[in-house]
Amino acid sequence: MKDAGGNDSPPDILDRTFQFAVRIVGLCQHLDEKPGVGRVLHPQILRAGTSIVSNVEEAQAGQSRADFISKMSIALKEARETHIRLRILCAAEVVADSKLGPLITEADEIKRVLGAIIVSTKRNPSPSNL
Repeated sequence: MKDAGGNDSPPDILDRTFQFAVRIVGLCQHLDEKPGVGRVLHPQILRAGTSIVSNVEEAQAGQSRADFISKMSIALKEARETHIRLRILCAAEVVADSKLGPLITEADEIKRVLGAIIVSTKRNPSPSNL
């Protein structure tokens, strides 16, 4: 992604969580095609994994600092749930580590970014965090 100056910049959290949700949808389509435990777990992963971006989007229109923090905290909880469920799928060998590893890493990184945003917003009284 290029910033206004044409330099490479990391995607913002909204774009990042959107791309993550798209990848979760793809994983769940794959899990739905196979019989077994993956088919049972995929609705939970789909709900949690796509809820992250929904809450980040809602936080962008937060009516107050507290509302922003609340929505981002929900997004963090959903990211944590998604992360652990992906780890379970991997550890139980439902999906190969080679396929899930990058998604697990991204879920972990999203958790860390969301946590940092929440901490920063709580610390900094400036409305520029909204």
